[in-house]
Amino acid sequence: MTKHVFGGDWTTDKLERVRKYLCAYTNIFRVNKRARYFTTTYVDAFAGGGYREERTQPAADAELWGINDRDADTFRKGSARMALEVDPTFDHYLFIERSQQRVTELEQLAEEFKGRSIQIVQAEANTYIKSWCAQMNWSNNRAVVFLDPYGMQVDWATLEAIARTKAVDLWDLFPVGVGVNRMLTQGKKPPDPWARTLTRVLGTDWEDAFYSERSEPTLFGDESITEKRASFEAIATFFNERLKSIFARVARNPLWLENSTHSPIYLLCFAASGNARVARLAVKIAEDILGKL
Repeated sequence: MTKHVFGGDWTTDKLERVRKYLCAYTNIFRVNKRARYFTTTYVDAFAGGGYREERTQPAADAELWGINDRDADTFRKGSARMALEVDPTFDHYLFIERSQQRVTELEQLAEEFKGRSIQIVQAEANTYIKSWCAQMNWSNNRAVVFLDPYGMQVDWATLEAIARTKAVDLWDLFPVGVGVNRMLTQGKKPPDPWARTLTRVLGTDWEDAFYSERSEPTLFGDESITEKRASFEAIATFFNERLKSIFARVARNPLWLENSTHSPIYLLCFAASGNARVARLAVKIAEDILGKL
């Protein structure tokens, strides 16, 4: 994978890539006669308040993830509004948000777009997405899901539920630096709570991929040394390969997102769950978008 290095506002860059894909997606469903049969839905599972706001102080939980600059408070802002402004429009919009304050803000945003079919749900995203995927009639529905979490909130089981639909395209913001790399401790394996979180997010055994053991002679006999061998690149490759194990097609060039100090924090990934022909087209469009701008 080639690292995408850039300065400036990475949030805007991320949203612009997703926006371009949404425009291409809805245009296909407008102009293609066979595609018009399907009802389209856009799902934002961590919708935030629907607007962007820069602050000079970090968000309350920024310290937990090691984000201590103003980037911390901007990365979920604006995704709902961005999607609603896409033309052609989706048939339906589903915004999921846990915070009552942000739900209220989303309801105010929905007032600006009267006439659209907008559903706002206050819920835990993983639980709701898994239920939604299981209950939808995918014979005549298609969707794009945007998972834009703050940190390590997305469960692997949620990605599996999306993949099983065979009808959803996924944009996933994976916390390669801000979450996973920080939990992969140096000199020893992570403590049990962190290890359980990594397994929940990655969905499989990860220790052999990211750690090695060697013996080192000492005055008191051989000592077992644990070495972390997980680079940003290795973590990113591991996760993209995991996506390939459940989705029909996965973009080969996920986008590296860096904060204002040029530290890698997220990887913007794309995966398509549809049949081979449809998924191939979706990934081609996504790869073009991820590789440009």
